Amino acid sequence: MYRHKWESDVNMALPVGKAVCVGRNYVAHAKELNNPVPKAPLLFIKPSSALCDFGPETAINLSLGEHHYEAELVLLVGEKIDRSCTVPLNRIAGVGLGLDLTLRALQAELKQKGHPWETAKAFDASGCITPFIPVNKEMLESGLTYQFWQNDTLKQRGDSAHMIFNMAKLLTDIAKFFTLYPGDIVMTGTPEGVGALSIDDDLKLQLGQGNVYRSKVVKQSS
Repeated sequence: MYRHKWESDVNMALPVGKAVCVGRNYVAHAKELNNPVPKAPLLFIKPSSALCDFGPETAINLSLGEHHYEAELVLLVGEKIDRSCTVPLNRIAGVGLGLDLTLRALQAELKQKGHPWETAKAFDASGCITPFIPVNKEMLESGLTYQFWQNDTLKQRGDSAHMIFNMAKLLTDIAKFFTLYPGDIVMTGTPEGVGALSIDDDLKLQLGQGNVYRSKVVKQSS
């Protein structure tokens, strides 16, 4: 069962809550999928059952269809953030990375029919999360970068400075609709370079110049 962890590999006291996810938060990613650039954050939710460790193995259920990776910066909520909160960045306890796994063909079909996307975005083990590092408002405001490799080829490079909606704006807008509780996470959107996963792919994620997290794609056992 997934538990939030610090980079020291120690489980933390915070519970595991929901993941509020942000779609199309980088202009180039919106354009690569032929989507309009949003005027306000595009939000959806993954339940706690969607979260798993970005660990030695990333298991995918091939019966659901082709899985696409979307590497993202992930914020861990340490204190309640609601509509009355004026400085939400002060309530973020940690930052990490994650893969928002997406069933792209199913998502396209659902969008074409005008249906919700949840089955393409919020299925079990669709949110693969690295350990977190402690963070404060000043660190978040100074900007964060990250990288994702597939089979030693750099596929995505993210920079919070390039977000359409910065982290403070995201948290404020999210809190208008969804109160964020300790242990909730926010997946802040993916840059350009998304693509399909294959069995035996070697994956790597790195936040700034910090630790490199590695995983191998395997077939989920029945």
